[in-house]
Amino acid sequence: MISNDPLLQPYQLKHLTLKNRVMSTSHEPAYSEDGMPKERYRLYHAEKAKGGMALTMTAGSAIVSRDSPAAFGNLHVYDDRIVPWLAELADACHEHDCKVMIQITHLGRRTGWNKADWLPVLSASPVREPAHRAFPKTIEEWDIERIVADYAAAAQRCQAAGLDGIEFESYGHLMDGFWSPATNHRDDDFGGSLDNRLRFTDMVLDAVRTAVGEKFVVGIRMVADEDFEKGLPKEEGVEIARRLANSGKVDFLNIIRGSIETDAALTKVIPVTGMRSSPHLDFAGEVRAATKFPTFHAARISDVATARHAIATGKLDMVGMTRAHIADPHIIRKVMEGREHEIRPCVGATYCLDRIYEGGEALCVHNAATGREATIPHIIAKSEGPKKKVVVVGAGAGGLEAARVAAERGHQVTVLEASSQAGGQVRLATQNPRRKELIGIIDWRLAELDRLGVEIRYDTWAEKDDVLALAPDVVIVATGGMPQNPPLTTGDNLVTSSWDIMAGSVKPAENVLLYDDNGGHQGMGAAELIANSGSKLELVSPERFFAPEMGGLNHVPYMRAFHEKGVTVTINTRLRSVRREGNQLIAELASDFADGWRGERRVDQVVVEHGTAPLDDLYLSLKPLSKNGGAVDYERLVSGGDIFPQRNPEGGFVMFRIGDAVASRNIHAAIYDGIRFGIRI
Repeated sequence: MISNDPLLQPYQLKHLTLKNRVMSTSHEPAYSEDGMPKERYRLYHAEKAKGGMALTMTAGSAIVSRDSPAAFGNLHVYDDRIVPWLAELADACHEHDCKVMIQITHLGRRTGWNKADWLPVLSASPVREPAHRAFPKTIEEWDIERIVADYAAAAQRCQAAGLDGIEFESYGHLMDGFWSPATNHRDDDFGGSLDNRLRFTDMVLDAVRTAVGEKFVVGIRMVADEDFEKGLPKEEGVEIARRLANSGKVDFLNIIRGSIETDAALTKVIPVTGMRSSPHLDFAGEVRAATKFPTFHAARISDVATARHAIATGKLDMVGMTRAHIADPHIIRKVMEGREHEIRPCVGATYCLDRIYEGGEALCVHNAATGREATIPHIIAKSEGPKKKVVVVGAGAGGLEAARVAAERGHQVTVLEASSQAGGQVRLATQNPRRKELIGIIDWRLAELDRLGVEIRYDTWAEKDDVLALAPDVVIVATGGMPQNPPLTTGDNLVTSSWDIMAGSVKPAENVLLYDDNGGHQGMGAAELIANSGSKLELVSPERFFAPEMGGLNHVPYMRAFHEKGVTVTINTRLRSVRREGNQLIAELASDFADGWRGERRVDQVVVEHGTAPLDDLYLSLKPLSKNGGAVDYERLVSGGDIFPQRNPEGGFVMFRIGDAVASRNIHAAIYDGIRFGIRI
């Protein structure tokens, strides 16, 4: 049956037939090993291929030269050793009729000098990029000659590996560093006029075409408007797009708008939760109309309806749903099967990218299988063993995930929840209006549990007898935690928890000190609500930089609010004690660095954030009655085998706890616990 869905129509790009209009644009998940895309990298892309997408772009970006050291796990396409690894990846995706391309680049100033071989960072002119802080040298003619040759050699390696094409990265990197007036101050043949500023690009294109021929697909992901006063203006950017389209040297344009030299600028290119969806889609459509050339684009196009609109209205030829496929790599398969409502939503948390930019690997805040395809399945298989009665206590993110997985395994699942609504700390986080999209984490799981026939009993404060009455074979304790105070010498009874502020049970006072001794969204969310309420706020942290558990992209909207509302931020300082003095509180501050140093703040309210203490009464009461005494074999949890040791032959059930019922962690940790334990039942 032929579909009329615009997203499912094939697209002819040169000699390539792309089976539908959906792609994942190039990005670096930091799954590489020694700069090579080995098993983890391959399985990540192969899963999206299985899920039905037409084109997956690897690497964001693969580096062509040694003096472009990896900034966040980049692939080493300057190394011949990459060819067989890329070939394996391409073959794995081609099995599912998914085309594979790679993005190649010289990072220019967007990296550090004290990495890899400690070679100088370079750029068109010696203009420092704030995000990576290196002071670049001015690129010389001999640098240009060798880097052009490096591009050509890298393209040949990609072709030899059987990839379907390449694209150049030209936003924030070396190539467009020549384009932009903000980064090109040269007075030679590579500066000044637009012709001169495009000279390096022309040299690279000519060298690459000579190396790979006319039949290999070559495109460019390019900034067509840097959208700041000193940057590349829209008029010049669109003109560059026209020239490239008319050059006969490239086969598609992948359009970007904005600058990425600071975290604040980057969020305009890659918006986080609470920011506009698809903010540059119309602009990309303008470039397509101006060039009449194959146009790709991705920037927070996270839902099928928007992607469908982008194709149906002719704004794009191929639509990138990159973060959306990190959340659910099977989007297109679900659309094809009429299961669009079952797509796991991208909620814009941007946990994935914040981890990369902080030196970790990409992980989805609520899909723990992404990046772990070797051990965690995206599609849960039915258990080959007997059907069991599973009781899950707690309907937060972790409990709902455990219930979902156990039900998918074919077990009979009952969830007991103390409150009248599911969601736990996720629902608390959404009390910050800017982060209300996070409720998708809960809503998707509730819909899945409804589909799977799982019973949720609300307003049930489960005690031992309530659980035993259900005659369980497995008990999953997902009761979470309760807020705890930081260590204080005095004044425990005088402080307010961040939870009270977030829940609205305590209103912010006129003059507030918030002490954040956790460093994540919990304290920052409370601080944002306090600031937006009109209170005078000082945010105090013992860290050498505040909110270390939160990455740079999520940092931006908090800091914007703090600057706009006049919040004072004090780091390297501890809250030692709190005492009452008249109608106010005296917060005594101390230093880890100077023994005996003390400071004081006179305020109306002290709010504290110090994570949670496990709510473990139920666990402790059931522990002696369980077969495994609550124990888990961690070695087998990681490597395989029966994870529940038999410690009590008289026990009636297996029991374990997950998420914050174990220790204060985060949403992803709870969901990861839920699935990796759930698949072992």
